[in-house]
Amino acid sequence: MVWLAILSALCGAFFLALGTQRQASAVQANTGGLSLTVGGLLRMLRNPRWVLGLLMLGVGMGLNVFALVSAPLTVVQPIGAIALVITTIINSKDQGIRLNRITVVAITACVAGSAGFVLLAVNVTGENHPVTPAEELSTVLLLAVVVAVFLTLQLTFRRRLNAFTYILGAGMLFGFVAVLVRIIGLNLFNPDGGFLANVPVFSVIAIAAAAGLGSWFVQSAYSSGPPDLVIAGLTVIDPLVGIAIGIFVLGELRPDVEPVIAIAMVGMGLVAIVGVIVLSRHHPDVLQKQEEARRRAQSAATRKP
Repeated sequence: MVWLAILSALCGAFFLALGTQRQASAVQANTGGLSLTVGGLLRMLRNPRWVLGLLMLGVGMGLNVFALVSAPLTVVQPIGAIALVITTIINSKDQGIRLNRITVVAITACVAGSAGFVLLAVNVTGENHPVTPAEELSTVLLLAVVVAVFLTLQLTFRRRLNAFTYILGAGMLFGFVAVLVRIIGLNLFNPDGGFLANVPVFSVIAIAAAAGLGSWFVQSAYSSGPPDLVIAGLTVIDPLVGIAIGIFVLGELRPDVEPVIAIAMVGMGLVAIVGVIVLSRHHPDVLQKQEEARRRAQSAATRKP
């Protein structure tokens, strides 16, 4: 069942990559790199390219839900890194961007770190076990803190937030969404026959709030950053949040994990994180926008009397 879940997650990554690229190109064409507004998002509903991307994302999320319910978070979550390679290739051809060497190295670090983590995690995760009400409540309370922090940032500094901040917020929020999807799925298929009665109302409210704010952050990131940077953040930050909760809150790792394996897993995670940070600073699209902003500032300074 674990390997079927891994295959499902891989297929989901392909659909997520294609959907992300379609939506990102539609949003950037509509906003011209400016901040996304509520009215702009509503106009996207009439954009065929954006709607196609939405449908692809829906298929990818459905495959991920199956994978999350069928295997531990620690195994499934990092697989999405393959979407980064797909998105980068598609976007570079679509935009006519030639990737520089440091971007290729950063992408390689993201994928290698995530893949290494999965290979190590497969052998040290325990069998699926029921999530206790206390573990579920702890997850929701942690999510409430994260939602409060990023909602405050959005309301207070909306015009000053950059793509990386939106990506960080979206990654953390969707990391919690993945955890709650797994918990709710396990509750629904609990053999006691309770089905919907097994799902607390606060979990449903929490997942709706996280998914809503996270989706807004993703769309905002599209308007100010390249889609491969967006997918890089989501496929690294999202899994790391989910894995951390899986390990420290849900207790998915076996108690007999050797220290060398634990250290190697931490190392692989750090490699992936460094890859995202480097990509956010040295991607050709990012460098091009920085140069354009510098020229506009110089031009404005020259016109001043």
